[in-house]
Amino acid sequence: MPKPDAALLDPARYPFSCRIEPRFGDLDLNMHINNAALVGILEDARVRFHATSGYHAAMKGLMPMVASLAVEYLDQGFFPDPLTIHVAPIRLGRTSYTLNQLVTQGERAIAFAQVVMVCVNEGIPIEISAVFRESVKPWMLRE
Repeated sequence: MPKPDAALLDPARYPFSCRIEPRFGDLDLNMHINNAALVGILEDARVRFHATSGYHAAMKGLMPMVASLAVEYLDQGFFPDPLTIHVAPIRLGRTSYTLNQLVTQGERAIAFAQVVMVCVNEGIPIEISAVFRESVKPWMLRE
């Protein structure tokens, strides 16, 4: 994935955000937040987004599964300053949806991720319900 458009690096466009404090164990030998640890932090933020946005109620037992994840590392993150992860859906398909995630630390953009989630039941893709389509509208990336 090429470096994201600068407009996608504006935290004000993302209706959901959460703060996650890095752990010392998330650091690499250079004392930066490890890239693999950052992927775990992105996952944690997606779970928090789904809980806050009402995803679980709207999907009535269906589960999201990551089909694709692309991460652009934009700057180094440091311990112990908290990270803010901003999340917004950008696209709804028939059985999948795409989320953008922006990670900031202070005023700096640390990473940008785009993840495609597929709604599944027992591992089989299931069509996204009209209820979910309506419930996600307020959480979409802002213009």
